[in-house]
Amino acid sequence: MNIYVANLHYRLNDEDLHQIFSEFGQVTSAKIIKDHETGRSRGFGFVEMPNEEEGTKAMESLNGSEVEGKQLMVNEARPKQPNNGGGNRGGGGRGGYGGGGGRDRRY
Repeated sequence: MNIYVANLHYRLNDEDLHQIFSEFGQVTSAKIIKDHETGRSRGFGFVEMPNEEEGTKAMESLNGSEVEGKQLMVNEARPKQPNNGGGNRGGGGRGGYGGGGGRDRRY
């Protein structure tokens, strides 16, 4: 069972995540996703637990629990949506630095 864990404190590492979930059963892998450029945690990760029952118990027990002062959000991970090819990954033509040009700001 693949489990998605969000709202992780930035100080936590893969081993911390592994330990948190291992209280509920065997953990195959625990991975906190990091920013490619800075190497800093992005605040979410994935845990793989081979036993469905143990994974469900971990999700139910840990969802909403507090770790390092942050309330975890724990759900079964959904499969990555297929990329339908092509696709414009651009930012909608705002161009250059600063972006957001032309928006009215009311204070």
